[in-house]
Amino acid sequence: MRKFSLSDKQYWRTLIMRVMLVIVSVILIVWFLPRGEGRLFHYDEGRPWAYGELIAKFDFPVFKTEEALQAERDSITEHFQPYYNKDLTVGKKAVQHFLTTYQSGLPDVPPQYIMVIANKLNSYYQQGIMEPQDFVTFSKDSTKQIRIVEGKQAVSTPIGSLISTIGAYEQLLQDPALAPMRQALQKCNLNEFINANLTYDKERSETERQDLLSLIPQASGMVQEGQRIIDRGDIVDAHTSLVLTSFEQAMERRNAADDAIMSTIVGQSIYVFILVLLFTAYLVLFRNDYFEKTGSIMMLYASIVVFPILVSLMMQFNKFSVYIIPFAMAPIFIRVFMDSRTAFIAHCTMTLICAVAVTYQYEFIIVQLVAGLVAIYSLRDLERRSQIFLTAILVVIGSAMVYLALQLIQSYDLSKLDRTIYIHFAINGFFLLFAYPLMLVIEKVFGFTSAVTLFELSNTNNELLRKMSEVAPGTFQHAIMVGNLAAEVANKIGAKSQLVRTGALYHDIGKMESPVFFTENQAGTNPHDNIDDMESARIIISHVSKGLRLAEQNNLPAIIKDFISTHHGTGLAKYFYINYKNEHPDEEVDEAPFRYPGPNPATREQAILMMCDSVEAASRSLDEYSEKSISELVDRIIDSQVQNGFFTECPITFRDIYLTKQVLIERLKSIYHTRIQYPEEKN
Repeated sequence: MRKFSLSDKQYWRTLIMRVMLVIVSVILIVWFLPRGEGRLFHYDEGRPWAYGELIAKFDFPVFKTEEALQAERDSITEHFQPYYNKDLTVGKKAVQHFLTTYQSGLPDVPPQYIMVIANKLNSYYQQGIMEPQDFVTFSKDSTKQIRIVEGKQAVSTPIGSLISTIGAYEQLLQDPALAPMRQALQKCNLNEFINANLTYDKERSETERQDLLSLIPQASGMVQEGQRIIDRGDIVDAHTSLVLTSFEQAMERRNAADDAIMSTIVGQSIYVFILVLLFTAYLVLFRNDYFEKTGSIMMLYASIVVFPILVSLMMQFNKFSVYIIPFAMAPIFIRVFMDSRTAFIAHCTMTLICAVAVTYQYEFIIVQLVAGLVAIYSLRDLERRSQIFLTAILVVIGSAMVYLALQLIQSYDLSKLDRTIYIHFAINGFFLLFAYPLMLVIEKVFGFTSAVTLFELSNTNNELLRKMSEVAPGTFQHAIMVGNLAAEVANKIGAKSQLVRTGALYHDIGKMESPVFFTENQAGTNPHDNIDDMESARIIISHVSKGLRLAEQNNLPAIIKDFISTHHGTGLAKYFYINYKNEHPDEEVDEAPFRYPGPNPATREQAILMMCDSVEAASRSLDEYSEKSISELVDRIIDSQVQNGFFTECPITFRDIYLTKQVLIERLKSIYHTRIQYPEEKN
């Protein structure tokens, strides 16, 4: 049986990791996606139908609008006759109480009026007496009726034929037969004998009302299976709009079934899987190096997972508009820390996945694609905080303009345009401003270094560089010279100039611990004269490890540490190696003690620093600074580095190396140009 080689194991390990990335991303996204929510079509009443012919796939009712249903409910409520129970004993007791109380007669009132009052009270009770608050409520509409229940019979009675307790008292005093005795009767407490004998039957009334409301039909018709609903170009009128709304409601009800939910989950899984797989395929084909950087790959997949989850949660809780989410933040981070093409592909993938959860997919996709492109274009290089502010403004303007264009295409009436969405765009722009402080979080979590951080590190007033200028001034000046040369070369060949300039400032910080052992810091005395060449080589080579230790203590980014460890690669400390070899001609000299630990440069920027560092240091030893001597020096040093294989592991080209030589020659010529000799004045 064939054993797996190391390369085979690495291949399967890489393949499994990528498959797991895809699977985990799909599971997380689909888990949070809403089920069966959102409109199937986007249409406006009075506008043409933008889709193809729509045929009913099943029978479904044409549901009434909520306004129509509410109107029917209001009509039933308006004409509903509430139930009142009539208590006949109330009148009998009241009249009997009156006769008993005044059986000896009323004060200052003749005896014959006793029976007149008793008969009037009896007639009022026969008519029906209500509580004042109930009577006022119904008396606003004199045509309104109530149902008076007497025994087992309920009789509809106009409210106008009834009377309140206050009304009965007033009618009693205003009766023509009792008018002569009005003043005397007012002194009597006659309202004590006038009580309501009609009481509201709440249980029966509410039951009857709910029964009537439940009888309201929810649908105004039916659409049969196979029936044509609408075709492309047809105008969406009020009835068609109602049918389309009913169709969507029917689809939602059908989707509520277990089989439908499972079908939705399967469909969402396939859709998300395809998009995530295509994104992974892009990385494998065009940005395979990102898989070697854990921080890069984690941030990319986090971007296409976090935002769809956030959109899904907002759609499910339905509290805020999804347009307040700063989707452009994802391409901003990817553009700043990686590259523009990956930022756009990731943004497209994220937007298309989010579209599954939103209501109006068409507008959402267009607006977010425009916002993402604007963000990527406006942040080609992040060098100032103000760029984030400008990007936020441009994203808001771009989103608002493209949304306005879509609205104008769909509606000719400007008064009907949705204006609240522009407030959401403004909130989105405000949230986008938080990209700057969040950039620090992204750097720490995923191990990136932004251009802003590089600018801060390249400030020569920071503690570490200021200390180097004091302890090792020659090394500090050398670092600045190398940084300037390297930045110009990087600009010429299209590399990252700010990165290589910052790396150049820190590449020799290890010399700070023993500055006098390096020629640029010496003032006449050379301590290497008193020690052997092998010890000298050890001290010189150790500035790399010491520099890495200082970088670790000062929390320098890993990308800057790489410049420290690679600026000599695996080269030799040639001066001491050749010296030692010349002094021991009969000895086979081991190169290991004289060789730097490396590694060799892995990026174009590291290769640029190696070339510029060697050339700048060697240029100080030239006897004369002519065009020929400078050109020969540059060619000799860089060609030697190429022949020794220092650049085999980085993607630098022969054209890049040629241009580097030209820049270095021109710059060194301008630095060491021959000055004219001023003539002396003759007496």
